[in-house]
Amino acid sequence: MMKFVDCTNCNTTLLLPNGAQSIRCAICCAVVSADTTESRKTSRLTSYMNNYFPMLHGRTSPAAGQKIQPPPAFGRKRALIIGITYKNTKDELQGCINDAKCMKFLLVNRFKFPQEAVIMLTEEERDPQRIPTLRNIRKAIYWLMQGVKAGDSLVFHFSGHGLQQRNYTLDEIDGYDETLCPLDYAKKGMIVDDELNATLVRPLPRGAKLHAIIDACHSGTMLDLPYLCRMDRTGRYVWEDHRPRSGTWKGTSGGEAISFSGCDDHQKSADTDSLAKVMSTGAMTFSFVQAIERGQGTTYGSILNAIRSSIRNTDSDLGGKIVSSLLTMLTTGRSNSGFGMRQEPQLTANETFDVYTKKFSL
Repeated sequence: MMKFVDCTNCNTTLLLPNGAQSIRCAICCAVVSADTTESRKTSRLTSYMNNYFPMLHGRTSPAAGQKIQPPPAFGRKRALIIGITYKNTKDELQGCINDAKCMKFLLVNRFKFPQEAVIMLTEEERDPQRIPTLRNIRKAIYWLMQGVKAGDSLVFHFSGHGLQQRNYTLDEIDGYDETLCPLDYAKKGMIVDDELNATLVRPLPRGAKLHAIIDACHSGTMLDLPYLCRMDRTGRYVWEDHRPRSGTWKGTSGGEAISFSGCDDHQKSADTDSLAKVMSTGAMTFSFVQAIERGQGTTYGSILNAIRSSIRNTDSDLGGKIVSSLLTMLTTGRSNSGFGMRQEPQLTANETFDVYTKKFSL
């Protein structure tokens, strides 16, 4: 069975193929023996990977009784797109599946992602493994990261509900972890930013890059990346250091990870028809796609300014359907003050850079 192991030289997390007794590290070129890694203390990252991707251990689905096999990775460009409306619940959204469709169209037609290299999880999918449950999202993240190597370009897009919960490990400056809500989060739980960082960010090898577009409430630091670009309304910016006081490493294994998110950690993101006019969308996703289509996506700074300007200039109230105040209080212990606060999309990264000279590319 396949499993994740740590390089004994540089501690990079590696995927050991079926039946293999050793593997060469892509970062430092050391040969890592499976027997050697078994005798060492398993890192937190390896524990995360082996725990979050149970299909590696041959566990079976209670429903079908069959081994779960992730779809094959395809090409050097691939994307995972998730849109969840939570239909027939009190927290139902309207535009998230529209967001997913728009993002797929953008990636395939503008950035030439192969159709087969884009997986969509929405409630409209007929394949039960494409429904955005907690289990299926974790399987799809494994597919996205499987065999990632130098030269690969990965995209992770999520449109749905985001929440916060208390953090007790000193990994968060504000004392709260950010979470994404799968379709079945009420029964199965949420995906915490620690997990997203461990499974999407830290395995990235040198030469690979990941772009995340997160259209959800409380999404500012949803990938737990070390640096946040704090930009004012004039376009001036500084990079804030968000590395945890505990010393936990939140960066990559040499690759590049950059995230655009719908709002700051303490804010809400709108699901609205005020931007597209003819249909409901997430304000952030619509503004991101619009910026690219209007030629405002040359640099990371130009994109961030464009999406912020688009949202800021929308009529007074976006009218977005957002997470209920009761649910927010139950998960964070805080009242929903600032309920009508305007959202401010954020940019985070594993390394700092000049946002006005660094070219945007997928």
